[in-house]
Amino acid sequence: MKNQSSPALEQEFEHEPVPVTHRHSTGSVSAVWFGFPMILTNALFGGMITWHLGFWPALIAILLGNLVLFAYVGALSWLAGNTGMNFALQAKRTFGSKGYILVSGFLSTVVIGWYAFQTGLTGTVINQTFGWNALAVTAFAMVLYTGVTFLGVRALSVLGMIAAPLFVVLGVVALYFIGEDHDFSTITAFQGSASVAGAMSMGTAVTMVVAGFADSGTMTADFTRWSKNGRSAVVAAFSAFPVANVISYLFGVVIVAVGAAVDPLNNGGNFLPMLMGHSAILSTIACLFVFINLGSVCTHCLYNGAVGFSHLFSSKMRLWTLILGAIGGVLALAGVWSYFLEWLSLLGIVVPPFGAVMIVDLIFMAKFSEQRKAQRFRGSAFAAWAIGSLCAVIAHVEFPQFGEAVIGLVTAALSYSLIIKLRGKAPQPIMEKKNA
Repeated sequence: MKNQSSPALEQEFEHEPVPVTHRHSTGSVSAVWFGFPMILTNALFGGMITWHLGFWPALIAILLGNLVLFAYVGALSWLAGNTGMNFALQAKRTFGSKGYILVSGFLSTVVIGWYAFQTGLTGTVINQTFGWNALAVTAFAMVLYTGVTFLGVRALSVLGMIAAPLFVVLGVVALYFIGEDHDFSTITAFQGSASVAGAMSMGTAVTMVVAGFADSGTMTADFTRWSKNGRSAVVAAFSAFPVANVISYLFGVVIVAVGAAVDPLNNGGNFLPMLMGHSAILSTIACLFVFINLGSVCTHCLYNGAVGFSHLFSSKMRLWTLILGAIGGVLALAGVWSYFLEWLSLLGIVVPPFGAVMIVDLIFMAKFSEQRKAQRFRGSAFAAWAIGSLCAVIAHVEFPQFGEAVIGLVTAALSYSLIIKLRGKAPQPIMEKKNA
């Protein structure tokens, strides 16, 4: 009865599909997703890609990466909207009732790494911008982000409705200040920096875009299971990829291409410095923006991890929000967020093949997977994932210009299809086996 009387603390359905009666509107679910990619980190990446490739190649890489993300996240979201199942429930069907523990446990752990990174980044950004104590700010951010996540998916929706418009408004304000000293008509002619020419390929840039949301994108069902149906879930995914994600990248692209970035090689198109020194009011808004903006990422990642671990341990999402929020906060205070590039590389290689196998199994082979008897461990699914990850690793080492994230996705999907075909027969319906 408490859940019914308190909308902020409604039931989160950690262990079962979300009933149709508890689904949310398309706008509400879209707000959860489109507020997620509207982050300073994306402006930073957009600027870094532009600094390496130039304006037009960067734009192509960003669009290609977002098309991959939309196809990938959109497919998994369609499944979630139709079934109401979270990521753990989906993974259980594909990888087995015991095998899913490895998959869900791994991704739920990785996503807490992102939470720790963004929480630590909050302290660092505030320290560099305003001079406040980084550790104190990080500790405050940990408590704040954990508290918002504790309220549940509706709080994430409200946060997205605030974070996305605020990002766009302050981004435009930054461009206004930049326009006083720079000519925007020259941005399309930017060819990249000669000093870093060849340091980043088109494929590497595409992988960077895909890998940025490979973890939570794979776990999209935790958000889009609240959609009324598959179509609504796809609309929610589309609001993030390409719409919100491209917009956030473009700010970084423009800032670097026009020549206004501060240390573009390392700081990309971060526009926060452009907002400083104009007025106390704008500086105060910019400070709040950092917490709201990075908090949007942290709460989403923490929610993913809490839902995943609550299912693994037959517990409650809110309990694991407190546990993981504290653990991630400690890691942030310890400085683990500084190993960001290692996380990004890991995500781009091993995470997308998981989702590719699930898409083939639960969507393209749905008539078989729905009738398949429950198994503890599905070796065929793990074999396809391993093949896809291995191919991605080889691509990463030998020819990264082709994009290891995309190669991992495609080879995992093809491998699973081939493995099932080579078994010589499709899974028998349960009733047919009984009759036999």
